[in-house]
Amino acid sequence: MATQFQVAHSALVRGAGVFASGPYDCAEGDLERALSHCMAPDGVNLPPSPEETLARIRAYAEARQIDPVGNLGDDRVWVFSGGADRTVTRPVVEALVSFYREQVEDEALRYVTLPTAGHAMISVAAPGANACGSTASPYVNRCGEFDAAGEMLAHLTGALQPKVAAREAGLRSFDQASHTPLSPVDLSMAKQGMVYVPQACEAGGCRVHVVFHGCRQGTDAVGQDFVRGAGYNEWAEANRLIVLYPQVHARHGMAWGSWRWVYNPQGCWDWWGYSGKAYPTRDGGQIRAVHSMLQQLAEPVSGPAGTAGN
Repeated sequence: MATQFQVAHSALVRGAGVFASGPYDCAEGDLERALSHCMAPDGVNLPPSPEETLARIRAYAEARQIDPVGNLGDDRVWVFSGGADRTVTRPVVEALVSFYREQVEDEALRYVTLPTAGHAMISVAAPGANACGSTASPYVNRCGEFDAAGEMLAHLTGALQPKVAAREAGLRSFDQASHTPLSPVDLSMAKQGMVYVPQACEAGGCRVHVVFHGCRQGTDAVGQDFVRGAGYNEWAEANRLIVLYPQVHARHGMAWGSWRWVYNPQGCWDWWGYSGKAYPTRDGGQIRAVHSMLQQLAEPVSGPAGTAGN
């Protein structure tokens, strides 16, 4: 979802940190394609080439559904893949990296692999983190002293001040309904999102980093294990960085408070079209909602406002 939001709003976003994900709109609105080409491709069902991805992006841009692709040229990008990840396999991630190599400067792209890491956030901040090779709830693993949040933020934003303890008062919930074009449940979004606001940012004037949780990693599935344990808040407190944690929750068809049939049983962000055909564009319900959240959080500026990660 980080790449999806970055491409849709490339005039606003200045970089992306991506965990175990494929190219922009890899699924092309098709769940079967999402499960094959974009997660575990074989010799026939392959992820899109950089040329195919670029052509798709240009078509959306020419239709004025996303920002011009040229805006990506000065972005910074950090991509991670675990060698023990059998959920989103290495060829899918490398298809994304190949696309970015043709769009950003060599120094601006960092591709990180850990041979023993599973499908998870890699953190030193979660006291109950899983073993490095695990792929299990809450999908927060410990791989020695590798601090993915710190490594990512340093690459995206520049040299960081040493991290400090996160403030309990800094982490708070907010109503997502005021940001959604439909009710949150219609978009498989939770009623409440989370945000971490450092003490130095209470009066505004700080950058914003958006963290899109993974599937089965929202607050409905793991409580606050991810938003507290991923490792972003400690770096944010020391570096004047607001961390936005928008939330999706699982849907199994019909749901109380919604007339829309939505099938999102694992609580994933929409990267294959369950929320509507416009899902990868600025008009997609979830992208519109997160953009609205950023508008409320960010101090008005004439240039890019922040970064995105998942």
